[in-house]
Amino acid sequence: MSIQTEPELLHRPQRALSFHAVAKSALDLLYQHRLMTTDQIARLLTPAAHSSSYLRRQLVELEEGGLVQRLRAQGKASPGHGFNRPYVWFLTESGVDAVEQAAEISPRRYRVTPESAASARQAHTLAVNEVGIAFVEHARRLGHDCTPLSWKPEVAHRIRDGQRARFEDDHVISDAVLHYVHVHRGARTMLNVFIELDRATMTAAELAKKVSAYGRLYEFVPQHPDRARRSAASTRPAWQYTYPAFPRLLIVLDGAPGPTLAKRLADRTEDLYTLTRVDPRLSRLAGNLAVGVTTLQQLKEHGPFGRIFTPLLRGTPEQRHPPTDMLLRRPAGAAPARHPPTPASR
Repeated sequence: MSIQTEPELLHRPQRALSFHAVAKSALDLLYQHRLMTTDQIARLLTPAAHSSSYLRRQLVELEEGGLVQRLRAQGKASPGHGFNRPYVWFLTESGVDAVEQAAEISPRRYRVTPESAASARQAHTLAVNEVGIAFVEHARRLGHDCTPLSWKPEVAHRIRDGQRARFEDDHVISDAVLHYVHVHRGARTMLNVFIELDRATMTAAELAKKVSAYGRLYEFVPQHPDRARRSAASTRPAWQYTYPAFPRLLIVLDGAPGPTLAKRLADRTEDLYTLTRVDPRLSRLAGNLAVGVTTLQQLKEHGPFGRIFTPLLRGTPEQRHPPTDMLLRRPAGAAPARHPPTPASR
């Protein structure tokens, strides 16, 4: 039997895919994104379908073949009706082996087990998926390029030499790194974006500390342990080995639903603005870093090119910069950032 290649499939989600092609693409998605609900897979692979019944049949067949497993998502359901909670899908060891043997996706070390799939981390993983899906759906609408495999979850970046007791002490771990191609009048601008999703599971001070870790990443220059072997390359920041320009940092806020959610997230944005503004490292690097804050609801409703991002590290409490889109351009008359350049001049 013939199977279409992954790049062709995922760059053309509007096509009617064959049975085997949908199953193949679902395996690729679960390999990269770890956990996904049926609805999330459907919105990425079969967005034009009137129902997800076709996709569900393919997932069940993969399950019967021992390639995927499923469990009910965490959260509240109606009393006596646990089936109201959606299924969450993940790969088995056999599914992981099948994807890695095809060698079409960058390999990863992390393996999902039934225990990790059911852990407290599940809700966060699914919410990060929602961020990525919002970018994909609005890219389709705008004619930009952002595919179902355009983001990678939990990407670690070293920020210190040596090795400390905790991995988090010498790395900043992005909730996701997203690759997006902005298209305007035929000009294509490739953007790399750090994504941080905050579901109010940490304090505003802890979140500000993580933003500061991205400042450390910007400055971190790895050094050879042998001083005599250090060269001119030792002055090159580590991030330049991975990214052509330092990625923008987009912080997406979410929280428990309720009538006060919008107010709570607005207050959190204000706290984050204040805390990052007084951070010595971030203040020094304000002209080099582009950081914006929005909410998951705004991202879903308006997309990344709506004026939904509150810029951090800019302006003063008395004269704030207005909300802007994901490009985080500076207003006319503001001091231009030395790095990275925005596509506005193209």
